[in-house]
Amino acid sequence: MAPARYVGRMEPTRTLYELLGGAEPFERLVRSFYEGVKTDPVLRPLYPEPDLGGAEDRLRLFLIQYWGGPDTYSQERGHPRLRMRHLPFAIGQRERDAWMTQMTRALDTLDLAPVVRDTFLRYFEGASLAMMNRD
Repeated sequence: MAPARYVGRMEPTRTLYELLGGAEPFERLVRSFYEGVKTDPVLRPLYPEPDLGGAEDRLRLFLIQYWGGPDTYSQERGHPRLRMRHLPFAIGQRERDAWMTQMTRALDTLDLAPVVRDTFLRYFEGASLAMMNRD
C-alpha cells in the first residue's frame, strides 16, 4: 500500500505521517475515537472484545501505515483487507453515521490545519462508505 502524500508549496513531497510529526497525533486520534465508542449505543455492540485495546491498536497501526508511517500493521496482520475484516459486522447507514460522528469528534480534538482535517475526513468518508454491508 503506497503511503498517502501531501505536496506543499516549496516543500519536498512528505507523507502526512511525517508532516504531523510521527505517531503521536495518530495515537491521540485513535484514543479519542475509542473513548467515544465506549459509550456509543450504536457502535459499542460492533466491538465484541470487552477491552477495546486490541481494536485501538489495530486502527492506530493501520492509520499510521496508511498515512506513510512504518508498515507495522502489515508486518503483524498482513494485507489490511478492510472490507473482508468488517464483513462479520452488520454495518448499515446508522452504524456508518455513528462511526463518522465519533471519528469527526476525535479529529476535532486535534489541532489540525483545515487542509489536513479535510484530507482525513475525505478518506474516512470514503472508507466508512466502503465498509457498509447492510441496507
